[in-house]
Amino acid sequence: MDIFQDIEWRGLLSDYTRFAESDHADKAPQLPDLLKQKPVTLYCGFDPTADSLHVGSLVPLIALRRFQLAGHHPIAVAGGATGSIGDPSGKTAERQLLTADQIRANVEAIKPQLSRLLDFEVAGNPARLVDNADWFRPISFIDFLRDVGKYFTVNQMVAKESVRARMEDREAGISYTEFSYMLLQAYDFYHLADKFDCQLQIGGSDQWGNITAGSDLVRKKLGRQAYGLTLPLITKADGTKFGKTESGTIWLDAKRTSVYKFYQFWINTDDRDVVRYLKYFTLLPHEQISALEAAHTANPGQREGHKALAHEMTTLLHGDVACRSAEQASAILFGGSVEDITPETFHVLRDEVPGAEISQEQLVNGLPIVEALVATSLSPSKGQARKDIEAGGIYVNGNRCADITRSITAADLLHGEGVLLRKGKRAYAVLVAS
Repeated sequence: MDIFQDIEWRGLLSDYTRFAESDHADKAPQLPDLLKQKPVTLYCGFDPTADSLHVGSLVPLIALRRFQLAGHHPIAVAGGATGSIGDPSGKTAERQLLTADQIRANVEAIKPQLSRLLDFEVAGNPARLVDNADWFRPISFIDFLRDVGKYFTVNQMVAKESVRARMEDREAGISYTEFSYMLLQAYDFYHLADKFDCQLQIGGSDQWGNITAGSDLVRKKLGRQAYGLTLPLITKADGTKFGKTESGTIWLDAKRTSVYKFYQFWINTDDRDVVRYLKYFTLLPHEQISALEAAHTANPGQREGHKALAHEMTTLLHGDVACRSAEQASAILFGGSVEDITPETFHVLRDEVPGAEISQEQLVNGLPIVEALVATSLSPSKGQARKDIEAGGIYVNGNRCADITRSITAADLLHGEGVLLRKGKRAYAVLVAS
């Protein structure tokens, strides 16, 4: 199955450039045929509106990876220039403009994230990472209007749905700045076509107007055929926005969304979405996804699809060691054993559950368990702590504590760093040795 068929099978094909015979006298091939004939250079842009990309960016970013694995040449464009303007697509109001320093800092921050999914060293078709500020910076406003603006009509630009919707909203409106965004993205396509022989731009379905504007500019200025392919905007079965949780946006940067929370985002996928997401996001082969779909249909309670989805995505973005730590931490927090806990997993738990510090002096003398329960707020008082212990609901490092006179000592420390306390089935706390 070729890359175009793979994208279709995964449900990732929203739209793509098609030519009628009368539209291309040079008999340029249709996109599916082009992708079979030779390796193609393609690109997708990512505007640095924050210092991290989020999971909503993953569909086009992973699509670039799919194309690279199929032998094509991907270019990731960090929008140092376009990000300072703001794409009006999908927005009901004007964006808050970022400063030049913020844009530069954001570009530098997202480069490592782009690098995680694309191979920049593979022989034959290494990926490229470029910043469109590099080619926009030398262009004067007059030159841009004369050499690019003349190829676009206001009629064509107003016809774009997101522009028209904003123009009809008298309160919000649209500034000339955002109105001009289409021209900047079109010029990106032209520049990449001219310098790297880029023939294809991919993006979300809300980018179709910008993409076709770019392919038109390539055709008019270079006399070449250029192509576009759009991917669906991801939705959730319950109608809520993909990539958002009660705690906020799920970011790709572990400093903004911890690896554990990233793992939990995928493991908690709605049953109705899990097979779709396996197709959309993972690089698993069709046969394995089909087997997971059959297992999920037969017994959703086993959550095989959810585990595979969370494992694949966390490994892809954060690496194998971080994924295993998130998996072990998740198992422990749902009643699993701490017997084989690794230092990395303890660090995950320390960062994810409430805690308190215990001094070396307290460890030498022994901290009474009832005081530890109060210090970590697992029990509101010493009296309640004794009742909780007597009821059999308190655990120290996974082992039930039945002795109200027990003390926490250095012998209880996991990897010499801390102690995991549990009350009942789900209430955890960590005592960290200071």
